[in-house]
Amino acid sequence: MFYKNARIFCSDFTFREGAFEVVDGKFGRILPEEVPADAIDLGGATVIPGLIDVHSHGNSGADFSDGDYQGLKAMAAYYAKVGVTSFAPASMTLPYDVLEKAFANARKLVDEAPEGLSVLRGIQMEGPYFSYKKRGAQNPDYLKEPDFDGFMHLQEGCGGLVKIVDIAPELPGAAEFVEKAKDICTVSIAHTDSDYDHAKAAIDAGVTHLTHLYNAMPAIHHRNPGVIPAAAENPNVRVELICDGLHAHPAMVRFAFTVFGGERMVLVSDSGRCCGMPEGSKFELGGQDAWLIDGIARLADGTIACSATNLYDCMANAIRFGIREEDAVRSASYNPACAIGADKLVGSIESGKVADFLVCSPDYAQKRVFLAGKEL
Repeated sequence: MFYKNARIFCSDFTFREGAFEVVDGKFGRILPEEVPADAIDLGGATVIPGLIDVHSHGNSGADFSDGDYQGLKAMAAYYAKVGVTSFAPASMTLPYDVLEKAFANARKLVDEAPEGLSVLRGIQMEGPYFSYKKRGAQNPDYLKEPDFDGFMHLQEGCGGLVKIVDIAPELPGAAEFVEKAKDICTVSIAHTDSDYDHAKAAIDAGVTHLTHLYNAMPAIHHRNPGVIPAAAENPNVRVELICDGLHAHPAMVRFAFTVFGGERMVLVSDSGRCCGMPEGSKFELGGQDAWLIDGIARLADGTIACSATNLYDCMANAIRFGIREEDAVRSASYNPACAIGADKLVGSIESGKVADFLVCSPDYAQKRVFLAGKEL
């Protein structure tokens, strides 16, 4: 099947006018010179790859860490509806047995591969190897020092689905953990009170990712630079950013893209089960009570927790905040695919890749979602 008269976000990260082909659920020819007369006319609409959220805890009243399979399927249905065609759910700081159950459900969803749902392509293990001081909304009762054997038990139990593991680099044994884990999955710095030296040592050891930039880490100081400059200095490090307009001011969104460039930014939602809930809702987050207040989740003590948005809206926000459209789209599709090692399958409109794509209005206010070439 051919689609013509489209403004296509191509694999070189530029928009071009033309046509593209879908064959057996995958992209065929892109921008062919000859297009059949019966090609579907998209009327000049913008076509971008399906989005990939590598840091989302839940939505629609469900949380990945619940370990509930039907809840996970409900989450995947919501992601697909809003244009997130692939995802890597994030766990919380919880006991290993709770994580084991949640990870087993992820494995089940991958194995069953239900049609019409966003595809689970990995897990982000957010916790429990975090700093108490910068725990944020992570449950302090379950914090642990880096434990490679424990991590590997969970990884093997879910068949290698953990694609990102988070760690505070100042903790005892962190550098050793990074050196071992870097060959297994992406290692990310998160929920940390690290100084520059510890962060640089972890990055030199193999860290290539920074979880939710600005949040749960020291601010930049000219005499105590901390984690962010250490990450900025190394071109191999990508950084996540929650672009709901609440976790980070629009000026700091622009600052991040200026410092790291569009090729190193990964937009994420960091959404919780409150995504889709009404204002004022009370809900459970990692064994703690939380409330949706003014569009953002907070614990009882006022600590900012997860978001109540989705990745598509975060991408649209980034454009509205002044980020180049090309950089915003790349940061919500190709870059996250790279972070979880899925870039050979998804993340760009390229011959041979899965035909997950969105047909959007020029202002991104409206969209049509296609999963493996089939419209949702």
